[in-house]
Amino acid sequence: MSLLKCWTRSTLVFLALAQAVHADMMVSQSNDPAAPLSINLVGLFTQENSALDDVAEGRFSEIVTPPVEVTKVSAKAATKPGDVVVPTYDAAWISAIPQSKPSAELECLARAVYFEARGEPIKGQAAVAEVVVNRTQSPYFPRTICGVVQQSGGGGCQFSFVCDGKSDKIADRTAWYVAEKIASAYVDGTPRTLTEGATYFHTPAVKPSWARRFPMTVRIGSHYFYRQPIVTAMN
Repeated sequence: MSLLKCWTRSTLVFLALAQAVHADMMVSQSNDPAAPLSINLVGLFTQENSALDDVAEGRFSEIVTPPVEVTKVSAKAATKPGDVVVPTYDAAWISAIPQSKPSAELECLARAVYFEARGEPIKGQAAVAEVVVNRTQSPYFPRTICGVVQQSGGGGCQFSFVCDGKSDKIADRTAWYVAEKIASAYVDGTPRTLTEGATYFHTPAVKPSWARRFPMTVRIGSHYFYRQPIVTAMN
């Protein structure tokens, strides 16, 4: 007999005896209702003891092992691919983000973060990543990250680095590491809570015409963020 089964049986005996003592105490106070309790518990224990012999060791361990609560992984916890790390938008968060499997979508998002926001604090870079992913959920933009980043129209590109004629060589490897980690987080589904659903942004250096029509949601670093106006049907 395994040590685990012996321990479980001992626990059942203890509980049965404890309940029997409690029953005797109840009899002295209530005259009748608990009187048969100790006898019933002995019979119940006998049945439980017999049933334990029929349980396989592996299944027995599963039964007596309490369930493990599943929680989000903190930025200080060890992580593995597939973990969604709670965003803290600091160096600890960047370090804890598991590197996603290389893909075109990851590359496109990392490039958008790098070229559009590498001079921003981590939170500002994450906010730009949010805008890109938010656009994939909007009917006004392509459905993929690469489609959003490479979208052109109206005589220009949605993201200036795509068609500004400058080299797209990654010169700052430290900044690229941060951009890749942020892209990994958002490709893997990290919560998008920084920009309140924004799908546009600009710096104070420019004043695009759409900024007068779109509601601004937040300013993070040197970027202003806006979301698409809500269109309602008029009857």
